[in-house]
Parts: sequence; C-alpha cells; structure tokens
Amino acid sequence: MLALAAAKKWHLKQLDVNTAFLHGDLDKEVYMKIPLGLPVSQPGLVCKLQKSLYRLKQTSRQWNIKLTQTLVDAGYKQFFYDHSLFIKKQSESFTAILVYVDDLVLTGNDIGEINSIKQDLDDKFKIKDLGDLKYFLGMEVARSNSGIHIYQRNQKLSKESGTILTDNTVYRQLIGRLLYLTNTRPDISYAVGRLSQFLDCATTSYLHADFRVLRYLKGRPATGLFFSSTSNLHLTGFADADWATCANSRRSVSGYCFMLGNSLISWKSKKQTTVAKSSAEAEYRSLAVATCEASWLSFLMDFIGLPLQKSITLLCDNQSAIHIANNLIFHERNKHIEVDCHIVREKHLSGLIHLMPVRSKDQLADFLTKALSPGPFLANVSKLGLLDLHNSSLREGVT
Repeated sequence: MLALAAAKKWHLKQLDVNTAFLHGDLDKEVYMKIPLGLPVSQPGLVCKLQKSLYRLKQTSRQWNIKLTQTLVDAGYKQFFYDHSLFIKKQSESFTAILVYVDDLVLTGNDIGEINSIKQDLDDKFKIKDLGDLKYFLGMEVARSNSGIHIYQRNQKLSKESGTILTDNTVYRQLIGRLLYLTNTRPDISYAVGRLSQFLDCATTSYLHADFRVLRYLKGRPATGLFFSSTSNLHLTGFADADWATCANSRRSVSGYCFMLGNSLISWKSKKQTTVAKSSAEAEYRSLAVATCEASWLSFLMDFIGLPLQKSITLLCDNQSAIHIANNLIFHERNKHIEVDCHIVREKHLSGLIHLMPVRSKDQLADFLTKALSPGPFLANVSKLGLLDLHNSSLREGVT
C-alpha cells in the first residue's frame, strides 16, 4: 500500500457578471467577487475560476469531480455505495485507490499499473509519493508476514488526566479524541458512546469516567486491529441489543460486529431512535441495522471481485427476534414495528443472510451494548482479533 498526497492548481479569468447572469453561466461555473485591492478596468466584473482555490466552499466538490473524472478516464470504476473507493481489474491484475480529500491510498498486485496511475496523477496534479503506507488519518499501519496491524497511539490523551474540570471544554476535547480512537479500538465504543451523551451537562464524575477509559488505554497503547493474511473470506455477524438501557429516554442500545474470517472489519454501537416495547423488538431492530450493514458488505465484496460464496451468518441470542424474521404472519406483538425493520425477513428469504441463534455468553456484540464486568468483557475482547504491537511475539518481521 502506498500513500499519495496531491496538490491543486488554479487560475482566474475576469468575466462580466451581468453577461454571466444573462446567459445562465453562473449555474454551471464557479465565480468569486473581485478581491479588494485588485485593479479592474470597469465595475461589475467577477472572477471565473478555471481551477478551484483553497478555502472556497466549492473547492472540495470541484476537486473531487476532477479527481474522479481522472481516475475514471484511467479505467477505474467508482464504488456506487462508497464514492471514495475506486478499483481497476484486468485479468489477474487488481488495483484499488481509497480517497480522502486529497490524500490517496493506493494498493494492488500489479506494480506496473500502480506506477502507471501514479505517473498519470503526477502529470495532472503534481503528487507527492509518501512510500509504503505507515500513517493515514491518524492511524498507524504495520505489516508482517502474518498480516496487517492498524492502531492509534493514545499517549497524548493522558495529558488531560491531571487537569481540573473548570468548564465543558476539557471534557469535549477528550471525548472528541476518544471518539476518533474508536476507529481502531472497538473495545471502547460503548463507553465512549455513553460518555458522549453528556457533552452539554458534563460533571466531574463524567470526567473521572473519561480518565478511567484513559487508564484502560494506557495499559495497552499500541493495541489495534489485526487483519490476518491467512483468514478465510466468510462473513459472520453478531447482532445484540440491551433493552431500555437509557434511564432517561428508556431507549435501547443496538450493537453489531462483522468478522471476515477471524478479522474484525465492521462494528457499531448506537442508541435506537425509538422506544422498544419489548426485548424482542429491541433485538429485532438491532438485527435490522446489522442486516443493512451486511447488505453493504456484500456489495463491497462483489465490487472488489470477491462475491460471497454462501450466505452471511448472522447470530442473535434472542429466539423471539429470530422467529419474527422467519414468520411471514404479522402478530399483535409485532404489527407496530416499522416496515423498514422487516428488511431482516426480506434478506433472510433472499439468502443474503442466514439467521442463527447463539448463547448469550457467546454473543460477541454484547460488549457494544452494555457495560460488562471484567471477566465477560475481556472474554469478548479476546475474540475480536485485537493485538498489541508491543507484544514481543508479534514484532518479528513487522515493517
């Protein structure tokens, strides 16, 4: 994987604003007012942007359009369900580009195509080749023969642990950093989600809870996701819910996680938007959210040339929720559930997902819906494939 950084160019052309409005060109092009101090031959002129300037509200969109068109012209196909992903497949050749504004991650198995697209991008945008991917959007990447390890260092987060809470600023800053850290630390997703609900009414007790999360992180600062090079390509999902867990709103918390083989690739912990009348309804709503994610993952797998060979196994520890999905008849207990939740039933019948029961103690998504005692929590986390890069047994061959 290579990291690329692109630079944008611009230049201006004066245009009569009245003429531009008369012909309707302002709806198609991008213009700006004449900057103060710039001499013009007559009043009523604007600047027509031939290439976008930084810090204009149109800049990011114009840049994305230009970059997308360049990649499409080079034979890349844009993923319909996530426009930041582009791939190019030719026979046994595979190349993928992930775009974040003007930062690009390039990977593939064809070094000739990789060099070719880098040259094309450099000719058009003057890119900077940062070499093998080691750092991207705050996440660090380490590779070895056994797989890829992605993690985020959090030493800076502990600097606030000795300060006194005088207003909400410290609390908000700390929560913002913790939220970003959940990109590689799913084990803190539930705790950070709960703490982020008190941004407008933070107290010392909430800050102490923040510090407790920091102490947990400080024990293993280089822990992160590990993607095994020997993992199989079967998707398995876990969906769970904690009924009426919010004492104020009585809303439930949904949680799901998906494993590609033995590697964790997707997870979520979020409070439900409505109040569930029963634990079965709460679990069924969680299944609906997980099913939507399963659909997206199936689209992604198909797009990169790895279509699913069998249904996605979706595990739930609530038999009633599974029965609702399997039963085509609406009963009194579930007729009030919104139609969009029944996507579970539709995708189950279509064969995309295969619903299976699981024992509560084996429910991997349990840690995303509630605060667990140390024993069950550590048992769950140990199955997520999170590894500590500082562990001497993993450091051999790491780059």
